[in-house]
Amino acid sequence: MSLLRSAIEALEEFQGENVPDYAILSHTWGNGEVTFDDMIGGLAAQKAGYDKLLRTMKRARDDGFKYVWIDTCCINKASSAELSEAINSMFAWYQNACICYAYLEDVSASDMDEAFSSSRWFTRGWTLQELLAPRSVEFYGKDFQHLGSRETLVSKISSATGIDKRTLLNRDRIWRNSVARRMSWASKRHTTRIEDMAYSLLGIFNVNLPLLYGEGAKAFTRLQEEIMKDMDDHSLFAWDARTHCDSIPKQYGVFAPSPKFFVHSGNILPIPSKDTMPYMMTNKGLQIQMRSCMTSLTKIKD
Repeated sequence: MSLLRSAIEALEEFQGENVPDYAILSHTWGNGEVTFDDMIGGLAAQKAGYDKLLRTMKRARDDGFKYVWIDTCCINKASSAELSEAINSMFAWYQNACICYAYLEDVSASDMDEAFSSSRWFTRGWTLQELLAPRSVEFYGKDFQHLGSRETLVSKISSATGIDKRTLLNRDRIWRNSVARRMSWASKRHTTRIEDMAYSLLGIFNVNLPLLYGEGAKAFTRLQEEIMKDMDDHSLFAWDARTHCDSIPKQYGVFAPSPKFFVHSGNILPIPSKDTMPYMMTNKGLQIQMRSCMTSLTKIKD
C-alpha cells in the first residue's frame, strides 16, 4: 500500500508486514480532490482538496504519526490491479490503522446537535466500513474542528446509522450480526457508481470479489452469491420488495437487487448453523431446506 508522509508531500510504498503505523482519513469526495497522479506530478497544490490534505497531514503529525493514508491520493486508479487490491483490502487497511479521522465537512462545532446526524458522511456507501473497521475513530468538522470520538458520540451515531451501540463500541461484534442486519445498515446509503454499492460491503461480510465496472447491479448479485458460499445464514434471503414496488409489477429472483430491499430487516436473527442443512445455487435455482412455521392468518380485502 502507498502511504503519504505526514511531514512532506511524498508517497512511499510498503508491502506485507513492513507497513508502519499510520493514521487514515474517512471523508466524502468533493470537486477537485488531490489524486495519485497529482501527487506524482507535483500538482497537488493546485487542487481544491489540497487544504483537506494539508490539514490531515498536520493532524497526523500532531498525533505522532509519520504516515497517513488518504484514498483519493494513495491509490493509483490508472492501474486496474492496484485498484482491485485496494478495494478488496480497504476494510483491512481501516482495521489496521492506529486511528481514523472522520472528516464531516458539512458539520461545525456550533451546529453540532442539528447537523451531525444529517451529515452527508452518514449517507455514503464507503463510509460504513470506515465507521466500523477502525480501532479508534475521531470526528472532525469544518476547519478540522474536533467534534468527538466514536465513543463519546455513540448515541448520535447509532441514531444516524441504525447500528446498535454495542457493535459501534466493539468492532468484533460486527460478525455476530446477521447478514440481513448488516445489509440493513447499508440500505439507506448511496454510491456514485452502482457497482460500488456492492464493492463497499466486501469487508463487512469478509469476502472478496474481482472488480467488473460496467456490470451494474450484477455486482450486488455476485456479492450475495459469495456471501452464500462463505456463510451459513438464511437471513440473506430475508429481504422485502414491497417497499419498493411501483406501478409496474416486477419479478425478482432469490437475491435482492440492492441493499435498500433490506431496509426493514434490521431485527432479523439467523437460525443457529447446527440446525440448518447445506444449500446451494444450481442451474434450476436455489436448492435449500428450510423450516416452516404456522402464522396467524389475516383476511385481506380486495
